[in-house]
Amino acid sequence: MLDTIIDIRGLSLVYGTGERRNVVLDALDLDVVRGEVLVIVGESGVGKSTLLRVLMDLSRPSGGTVEIHARPDCRTPMAMVFQDARLLPWRRVIDNVAFGLEGSGLSRAQRRARAHAMLGLVGLADFGDRWPHQLSGGQRQRVAIARALAVEPDVLLMDEPFSALDSFTREGLQDELQRITQETGKTVLFVTHDIDEAVTIADRVVVIAGPPGRIAAEVRIDLPRPRIRRDAALQEIARQLRAELSRRSADL
Repeated sequence: MLDTIIDIRGLSLVYGTGERRNVVLDALDLDVVRGEVLVIVGESGVGKSTLLRVLMDLSRPSGGTVEIHARPDCRTPMAMVFQDARLLPWRRVIDNVAFGLEGSGLSRAQRRARAHAMLGLVGLADFGDRWPHQLSGGQRQRVAIARALAVEPDVLLMDEPFSALDSFTREGLQDELQRITQETGKTVLFVTHDIDEAVTIADRVVVIAGPPGRIAAEVRIDLPRPRIRRDAALQEIARQLRAELSRRSADL
């Protein structure tokens, strides 16, 4: 039996009432299996980012249930990486990574040691003493990933984290994320509107269509890693997903 870490049943989220009533998510069912990279794709405004906000307890659902089956000793079940790295400009890189560990009971030396290990994991072992303004956009996003991993979450939530980067940097970070997830076995829930990105990094892709947001399609990608973007099988999966999104949009 698969080990489900996130169990969502009948999730709905409604803003406002009467004529101003806006149904963002409607009767959404979704399982996330421990250790998988699940990518959610869909057009803007269908509730992809809202779903992550619900999981982070930043938005309260109007109906349905959300169960998180975290490890009993897990202090921070989920950590988020946003499109903007959101680094603190007055802290050096290593102190940005260690920020979430403050109040954890770890000593300063232990916090910095873990932060240094996470910087090494994302390929920035020698960047700890730099300031955020001294980093490129891709490097800042690596620091953001390291900061999220430092708190040892059961699930890493990623809300279009590479969308603001140039294509070369974005593809490099997609490759890095594949490597990191293989090394750590971390469960990742990744939101994007980029289908090529989705099929490159995902074990499973879920299409949300709307509004209101509903599960429209799902495809499992059983291709070896690292993925080759021009691989014919990968391109065919991307083509099928684009066709499904177009069909669902035409039905609305």
